[in-house]
Amino acid sequence: MLTVVPGLSVSLPADGPSSPLIDQIVREGARQMLAAALQAEVAAYIGQFAGVRDDDGRRMVVRNGSAEPRTVLTSAGAVEVTAPRVNDKRTDPDSGQRMRFSSAILPRWARKTPQVTEVLPLLYLHGLSSGDFVPALGQFLGTGAGLSSSVIAKLTETWKAEAAAFMTRDLSQVDYVYLWVDGIHLGIRLEEDKLCLLVMIGVRADGRKELVALADGYRESAESWADLLRDCARRGMRAPVLAIGDGALGFWRAAREVFPQARTQRCWFHKIANVRGALPKSAHPGAKKALAEIWNAEDKDHARAAVKAFAAAYGAKFPKAAAQIVDDEDELLAFYDYPAEHWIHLRTTNPIESTFATVRLRTKVTKGHGSRAAGLAMAFKLIESAQRRWRMVNAPHLVALVRAGATFVNGKLIERSGDQPPAANSASPVAAQEVIARAA
Repeated sequence: MLTVVPGLSVSLPADGPSSPLIDQIVREGARQMLAAALQAEVAAYIGQFAGVRDDDGRRMVVRNGSAEPRTVLTSAGAVEVTAPRVNDKRTDPDSGQRMRFSSAILPRWARKTPQVTEVLPLLYLHGLSSGDFVPALGQFLGTGAGLSSSVIAKLTETWKAEAAAFMTRDLSQVDYVYLWVDGIHLGIRLEEDKLCLLVMIGVRADGRKELVALADGYRESAESWADLLRDCARRGMRAPVLAIGDGALGFWRAAREVFPQARTQRCWFHKIANVRGALPKSAHPGAKKALAEIWNAEDKDHARAAVKAFAAAYGAKFPKAAAQIVDDEDELLAFYDYPAEHWIHLRTTNPIESTFATVRLRTKVTKGHGSRAAGLAMAFKLIESAQRRWRMVNAPHLVALVRAGATFVNGKLIERSGDQPPAANSASPVAAQEVIARAA
């Protein structure tokens, strides 16, 4: 319960003439609450070992004054803290070393709360220049301490180590059923070429989306993709059931070499862009509608009929545009062989495109030269942050059925060989377990 203390303004810290009274009250309240919590934590620790005494009957765990005051950046602003100290004379029976009290509320060297520690890299990654932290946040937090560009430089080194550890982790315990792949070109000038990131995002058997791999490549070449896929296979990655990507990628040749059993689905987002590029602007509205009749058809038969209609309408005048669809017809319509609930996820590489919108935002700010390792680490941290907000695919229990080899016709589950598609796709988690058991 909030209590208004009479005369509180007398004890308020001097935050400067521009600091509003409400901010001063919030910070002073935070300081008092933190001080009380630290005192209670120490009291509980000492009380726990009140009965532990030395040979002379003196307590082994006692108070030992207070540490030097320090300023901690919190979500309420900068708060000055004076932490109580503990003299613990006990020794560890195994190692023989002195026991040490460690506060769970305020670790020994903490200068920023976890929330502030997380928001600093996010602000940097989303476009705030490292030199702008002090003027941008100093007034808001009440201090510029801990906001220098050197802090960001240290964070970048940490991100590099985290990205390197991620790319060497064991993949044998994770099963990715669907896999989105794309090559993302960033605007960071690195030596002769811009940075090209090879990105793979997968759907686990439980329906969760997850970053699988992130590496820098050379112009999305088949050799770069093959190196990445072989590395994933060495670390235990299983072949996906379906891979979704742009038809121009060198990924497909690499996938046929490393994971030949995986099926392929061309991204409709990229394909529509390719078709529009082969048509005059005056033909774009009609072509867009005709293409929607294909990818948005109710089943594969209607989609194939729409492909023929598109070829008949545009093939004579614009053969290159028609060939974009006709030549890749099977790969463009592969998603019809999977659950209808998943079609919206399988038609495009949107999970990658939407995620990298924030990466491109940051690279517009980073206009100078940089290292490949720093660019890769920056992208890794942005994706890691975005991944927490990714939602599961629709009908996640059906992903296990896909991995188990269940048959879907026009998006509807066929329970047994020879069955007719049910009137409605009502497959349940129980049905999923039954198909998995039969497959095993």
